[in-house]
Amino acid sequence: MSRLAPPCVPGPVKPRRSSRRFRRSLKQLSPRKWTIAFAAATLPVVADAQTGTDIGRAPTLTIERYPESWSYLADPTQRTGRWTEPFKYTPLSADGSTYLTTGLEVRSRYEGYANVRWGAAPDDGYVWHRFMPYIDFHAGRLRLFAQPMLSGISGVRRAKRPVDTTGADMLQAFVEVEADVAEETSLRLSAGRKLVSLGAGRFVDTRYGPNVPQAFDGLDMSLTAKSWQVTALYFRPVDNRLDDFDDRTSSQKSLWGVYATRWLGDSRANGFDGYYLGLRDRNAVYDQGAGKELVHTFGTRIFGDTGSSYWNLEAAVQQGTFARHRRVGWGIGGEVGHRFSQAPLQPDLRLTADMISGDDDPDDPRLGTFNPLFPRGKYFASQSPIGPRNLIQLRPSVTIRPHKDVELSLSGTAYWRQSTGDGIYAISGALVRSGKNSNARFIGTQAEIAAAWQATPELNLAASVGVFDPGRFIRETGPSQVIKLLGLTANYRF
Repeated sequence: MSRLAPPCVPGPVKPRRSSRRFRRSLKQLSPRKWTIAFAAATLPVVADAQTGTDIGRAPTLTIERYPESWSYLADPTQRTGRWTEPFKYTPLSADGSTYLTTGLEVRSRYEGYANVRWGAAPDDGYVWHRFMPYIDFHAGRLRLFAQPMLSGISGVRRAKRPVDTTGADMLQAFVEVEADVAEETSLRLSAGRKLVSLGAGRFVDTRYGPNVPQAFDGLDMSLTAKSWQVTALYFRPVDNRLDDFDDRTSSQKSLWGVYATRWLGDSRANGFDGYYLGLRDRNAVYDQGAGKELVHTFGTRIFGDTGSSYWNLEAAVQQGTFARHRRVGWGIGGEVGHRFSQAPLQPDLRLTADMISGDDDPDDPRLGTFNPLFPRGKYFASQSPIGPRNLIQLRPSVTIRPHKDVELSLSGTAYWRQSTGDGIYAISGALVRSGKNSNARFIGTQAEIAAAWQATPELNLAASVGVFDPGRFIRETGPSQVIKLLGLTANYRF
């Protein structure tokens, strides 16, 4: 349940002929040779930037971009002379209350897969590209935010998918007003299209890792005081399509709910959440079958960070209906970790775990599979074929910092089915393997090495390489070759 940065790395990879040659060499490598080759390529990297390598937790930049506040640049004494500052704050009135903020993200990402779905699908390799400028207009308490997107994919031989490219379209466009309703208490109203992330992103998140993020159309209202915030929302996800300016509000799914956060302390590093989220899906698909679904999710989360130790623990229960029959579900999970900031290489040790319910009997009309709604695009590892349904996972990891702007991490994940009566699912919710032909619980293990380098305050380069070794369940239900995965990305943001 951690919010790790998506893997990223340099340079565009030439498509088609070079991609096919790469995939052939990819398939010939053993997991051990993968690890040695990747470590040799990434260990010597050094840099002299000033920001963290984890773009998911950058100190000033965010994935959604609209939570960023640059109004402090109205004070000349707060400026550092960085070339980006005129773009982050452009005054349009004498008193500074009317101003513009602008910014940009440009990302190219290569993904290569050998033995897709353990050999059930052809090898795959492609380069994703996206260009996302934004403009943020403030006039007192009124705000207009717009972020168009231009996306594409090259080198791909399979059919293109909506997460690969949506051409030119509007990723975000909303209007927002804010008013003071009491001392240190404000009310914010927002309507339009926007990226949304709630809490740790377990149920509603931006799908930042794939090429096309998940946006929502609708409205939300937040009441914020010094130590708490309550948000009510109603959204429909945006259905992405391949051509220009053809994305539409979904007619299949709708999302609503209330999400409350109580912070403990002024730093907002510690606190707890409580929430209710509702989902209606007119065509939900599970191993048990397909049908209309109504899901009510009730959950809570506790989180904290002392600077050395940190934790993020969450639990939720679900009820509702599926195909006119009762549905239930539950999930618990989280992460705990410790940073050894004074030790050489500043190691960060982390343990994440999840237990997520599956359906125990496909012949019983009552459904027990947990529905994660709209989870993060890279949920367990930077590249994983498995999503958070009917799953038990355990993932220890260690991250070191050989230079102040370079991070290297190693992780290993073991996966089991929570229920042997249900299949396994992708992050999108699509059924990957039916559970009807095996009683085995163990799915397999995944190992990953990742590196990230903040080359400049704007440019992040990162890479990950991994393998997924199939377990008994995969061997008993179809092809069972070792999946090999490589991700390379360059991400430029200001």
